Amino acid sequence: MKWHHVQENWAAFYEAIIDKWPEAEDTELDEIDGDQRAFVAYLVEVTGQEPAEIREELREWLVGEIPSDVVMDPVHDNHSIALSSKFVNEGEDEFSDDARFGDDDSDKES
Repeated sequence: MKWHHVQENWAAFYEAIIDKWPEAEDTELDEIDGDQRAFVAYLVEVTGQEPAEIREELREWLVGEIPSDVVMDPVHDNHSIALSSKFVNEGEDEFSDDARFGDDDSDKES
């Protein structure tokens, strides 16, 4: 993954960040708001590690896949839906609820 994935979905990455760096706190992450330099400086402060060590850990962490909770985040979903607009026929809305295709719940027995 790239840093822009983290930056664009910053709040959704909190759990993954805290898993990797347990010293991190949600309130401090709120203030950082996806700024990579501020994040590195914060990790240096709370872990006591050297900036080069933190940057290396961050590079290794970014090699991983985007966590599923981030992929399932509504912001990420809406972005993916918007990108899908190139596959939607002219005059249709990519955010349509597709009600005309029926309701899956109507097949359930009461």
